[in-house]
Amino acid sequence: MQFCDECGSIMHTEGDTWVCRSCGNEEPRDSQAEAAMATQDVQRDDGTPAVADATQGSTETMQEPCPADDCDSDRAYYEMMPKPGGSYEVRLFTCVECDHKWRES
Repeated sequence: MQFCDECGSIMHTEGDTWVCRSCGNEEPRDSQAEAAMATQDVQRDDGTPAVADATQGSTETMQEPCPADDCDSDRAYYEMMPKPGGSYEVRLFTCVECDHKWRES
């Protein structure tokens, strides 16, 4: 894969030339450099993602009623975590009495 030095877009091959379809920049192909390029045809498995726990390292609590049916607590530990994709954060709660976990977005 070759990236354009002018605009950063992916370049495409046309014969003996790399051509940028975004800005029109052209560069000659280098067979030695292309042979050194690494390709990967499989997706890498990084394992199971870590599960957030609002009690880890958190000593702050806030008034938040526990939604568990058999718990009357009105305090919970909380932690702010970025939502996958980075569009906003989600608040994770853990009840101080029964350890029930829930989230608020």
